[in-house]
Amino acid sequence: MTATLIDGVKIARRLLDDLKPRIAALNARGIKPGLAAIVVGDNAASEIYVRNKMRACADVGMHSAVHRLPAGCSEADLTGLIESLNRDPAVHGVLLQLPLPAPLDAERVMRHIAGEKDVDGFSWKNLGALVAGEPQLAPCTPLGIMMMMDHEGLALEGATAVVVGRSVSVGKPAALMLIARGATVTVCTSKTRDLAKHTRDADIVVVAVGKPGVVTGDMLKPGATVFDVGINRLPDGRITGDVDFESASAVASRITPVPGGVGRMTVAALIANTVKAAEKTAG
Repeated sequence: MTATLIDGVKIARRLLDDLKPRIAALNARGIKPGLAAIVVGDNAASEIYVRNKMRACADVGMHSAVHRLPAGCSEADLTGLIESLNRDPAVHGVLLQLPLPAPLDAERVMRHIAGEKDVDGFSWKNLGALVAGEPQLAPCTPLGIMMMMDHEGLALEGATAVVVGRSVSVGKPAALMLIARGATVTVCTSKTRDLAKHTRDADIVVVAVGKPGVVTGDMLKPGATVFDVGINRLPDGRITGDVDFESASAVASRITPVPGGVGRMTVAALIANTVKAAEKTAG
């Protein structure tokens, strides 16, 4: 069996195109959705991620701005900038690009982002809403994965799903979203004993642990659908996911590539969250 690729680039483009009429409707009311990104210090990977996000904003006709602070800035400087963006009516989404340089505490700093502008979906308000089954602004990567599942027409109700990874940004919210759609979900980690025992029973496998090749083809149920969230750089410079693509694609029915899979959908979901935040502000 050769798995069909789930093309995140194509799906993301369709999602962004679908957002344009909503943005036009806001523009007609004098509102231009705005995203503010905060970058602290010099991190090459962060610069690439932010550039991709700003490019996506421009593509759909949204306003965006990047605010930069030096690596040696104080936490007060950073939280003061966040508070000013919270008060800015032209800003509907505030994005704090991670990681932050030491000794800044990312979790503590992010608590200052207003829940209604937390388009990354990491605030306690938005995570709590997800737990309660009343999602507001959901974390972007799992939201993007759910959008991919819908695009592929996956029958989630009654499906068996395994999420490998327990992070607040991906694993936990992905599990909650799948549960809300009626799936039977098991959450594993890279420390799970006999991980293959769980993944071999799964119709859907989501892998997000940041470890190359943690899931291989012999650990999958034939015909499973696999979502690889990992982005890892190998010693030879190649980019790979958390799933061994060659062996997994010989067993799975559908699989996301790395790159060109979940990463593009994360950016598209961020834009969708910003538009949603602007619509809520507009009433």
